[in-house]
Amino acid sequence: MASAAGLLMLALLFGGGQAAPVVASNSTLFLRVQAPFPEIDSSSVFSAFMPTPPTLRTVLAVIEKAKRDDRIRGMVVIPSTNGALWAQVQEVRDAMAAFRASGKSLVVFMEYGGAADYYLASAAERVLMMPAGSLDVSGLATYEVFLRGAFDKLGVYPDLLHMGEFKSASNTFTERGFTPAHREMTRSLNRDAYDQLVSAIATGRKRSVEDIRRALDQGPFLPEEAKAAGLIDDLAYDDQIDDASPVQGTRRLEGDDYTRGFIASIGSGPRVALLYGVGTIASGRSSFDGPTGAVLGSDTFVEWIRKVRADSSIKAIVIRIDSPGGSAIASEVIWRELMLARQVKPIIVSMGDVAASGGYYMAVPATAIVAQPGTITGSIGVVTGKYVLKGAFDKLGIGTDSVSDGKNAQIYSPFRAFTPEERAKVEGQMQATYDLFVSRVAEGRRSSPDKIHAIAQGRVWTGQQAHEFGLVDELGGLDRAIALAKEHAKLDAGKPVTLVIYPQKRSFADLVANPLGLSLGASLELATRRPEARLVDAVADRLRLFRRGETLALMPNLFFTQGW
Repeated sequence: MASAAGLLMLALLFGGGQAAPVVASNSTLFLRVQAPFPEIDSSSVFSAFMPTPPTLRTVLAVIEKAKRDDRIRGMVVIPSTNGALWAQVQEVRDAMAAFRASGKSLVVFMEYGGAADYYLASAAERVLMMPAGSLDVSGLATYEVFLRGAFDKLGVYPDLLHMGEFKSASNTFTERGFTPAHREMTRSLNRDAYDQLVSAIATGRKRSVEDIRRALDQGPFLPEEAKAAGLIDDLAYDDQIDDASPVQGTRRLEGDDYTRGFIASIGSGPRVALLYGVGTIASGRSSFDGPTGAVLGSDTFVEWIRKVRADSSIKAIVIRIDSPGGSAIASEVIWRELMLARQVKPIIVSMGDVAASGGYYMAVPATAIVAQPGTITGSIGVVTGKYVLKGAFDKLGIGTDSVSDGKNAQIYSPFRAFTPEERAKVEGQMQATYDLFVSRVAEGRRSSPDKIHAIAQGRVWTGQQAHEFGLVDELGGLDRAIALAKEHAKLDAGKPVTLVIYPQKRSFADLVANPLGLSLGASLELATRRPEARLVDAVADRLRLFRRGETLALMPNLFFTQGW
C-alpha cells in the first residue's frame, strides 16, 4: 500500500493547488450537466487526485453563483442525463429557470436529446441540436422484470409475504407479471410523470399542453423534424453555438474551469445542520462507497442526530433523504432519535429522487416535508419471507438435513416453506410492524391511522401525488427546505446560514488506511470476481445487510425509459 506521504504528493500533483480561473467580463458559461449526480461527496482517497462527479448541491451552487456573477452574461447548458430520475433533474431545471429569470441568456445545446435532456432544455430561451443528433422523446414507459419463472426452473421457491395490497417489492420474485394492484400503481406513476414532462415542455415552449401531447406522439424525431415541430430552435455544431444563440460576441468560459477549486458555499451566520440520509437503511454503520451502493446505517445516523441535537449553536436540522428504505427496525431506531431531536429544534426533510418505505418512515418526525413533484415516495408497507432452496439443491444432488429443538426453531429454514402455523405467526408480526408504521405516519402528519391506511397499503406515489394526499407539505428542492428551516428557527430569511454537513469528510489517515471502506480481503475479492458472478454477489451483499427474518420497509424497483 502506498505511503501517506506518497499519496499526499500525488494529491498535490494531480488534484491540489490549482488556482481559481480568471473570469473575463462579458463571459458565457458552458456548463455540462451530467446526471444522475451523487448527493454526497466521495469519501474515497482517490477523490483527492482524480476527477470525481460534482454533487447535486455543487452543481446548483455553481448555477446560482453564475446567476449572481456580473462577469457572466449567459449560460449554455449541455445536458447528459442517461439514467437520471425525476427529482434531481427537476431541481436542476428550477435552478436554470431562476438563472434565466434573472435576465441572463440561457441556451441548451444537445448532441442527443432524451426525455430528461429535453426536460432541462425546455427551460431555455433557445434550444440547439447537433445536425447528426436525434430528439428521442416520444413518451414514457415503465418496465418491470419478474423472476418467478426463472426461480421455478432453478428450484428456488420465494416464500415471501407482504403487508399492503400495493406493496410490490416482493412481486419481482413471486410473480410472472403485474398483479392488478401493481399495474394500477405503476400506471398511475407513469401517467403522472408523463404529465409533468408535458406540462414543463408546454410552459417552456409557450405552447398548450394538448399541442405538446400531439407533437410528442410523432416522436422520436430527426433534428430537422424536431425543428419543424417547433421543439428545437436551430441546428448547430459546438463551434457554431456562438452564431446561433443570443450569447454572440462573448468569451467562452468552460464549466470545468469555473467549477475548478469551487466549494459549494456553506454560508456564514447561524448554523443549520444538513444530514444526508442516502442509501439502503440497515442496522449498524453507514457505508458510502461500497461496491453495491450506499448503506444508511442507523448507528451512524443516530450519532449524527445526537451531535446536532446537543449542539446549542445549531438552530435547525435539515435532512436530505435519498433512500428506497430497508430495515423496518433500523427505520424505527432513526425515527425515535428524530422524535427526540424534534423536541429541541425544528427538523425539515428534503426528499431527493427516492424517499420511500423506510425512507418515508424516517421523514415523518419532520416539522415539514419538502419534495420535488417527481420524487418517488410513500410505499407505506412491509415485506418479509425467505427463499426455499431445497429444490435447487436436489437438482444439484446436494443432500440436506437438519435437527432442531423448539416447536418453531425451523421457521426460517431454507429447506422448506412456511407451515400454516408459521405463516400465521409471521403475518401477525408483519401486521404489527405495518400498524406501527401507519401510526407513526399518522402521528407525524397529524392525521388518523384510518386515513393513512387508505393511502398506504404499500402504494408508491410521486411527490406531486403525495402533496395532494398530505404526505408532503411543499413542493421544492433543498434550497426551499433550508428556507423553511430558517423560518421555523425564527432566523432572518434574508441572511445566509452556515451549513454543518454530515457525513463529514474522512480524515486523510482514514482514507489512506481504508480508501474504499472495505477490508483488504473484500477488496481483493471484489477485484477478482468473475463478471457473471457480480449480479449474484450484488443480491447476496444486499441480503447480508439484514438479519434473518427481518421485516423490511423496502420499495420496488421501477424502470422508466426515455432517460428517466
